[in-house]
Amino acid sequence: MRSADILALPEPFNGPRKSDPDMLIRRVADTVHRLNQQITNAVSAGVTVELMRASRHHNGCGQWGDQMVPMVKVAERAVEES
Repeated sequence: MRSADILALPEPFNGPRKSDPDMLIRRVADTVHRLNQQITNAVSAGVTVELMRASRHHNGCGQWGDQMVPMVKVAERAVEES
């Protein structure tokens, strides 16, 4: 491409785009799905996993989200087999 070529952009660039709520919801759902897969793997290996709320994040406009921390207990048999 020559420096004089003009690129056809679908819309002008006006700085960073605002977050797309649907995309953010899909990201959370995908991450939770992967977390659930890992929990299933851990339980199959003899580990007990419980998710507990560690904190709650507020945006100041009425929306909030729970932030989680895993509580893990390893079965004695699983420790001995390692």
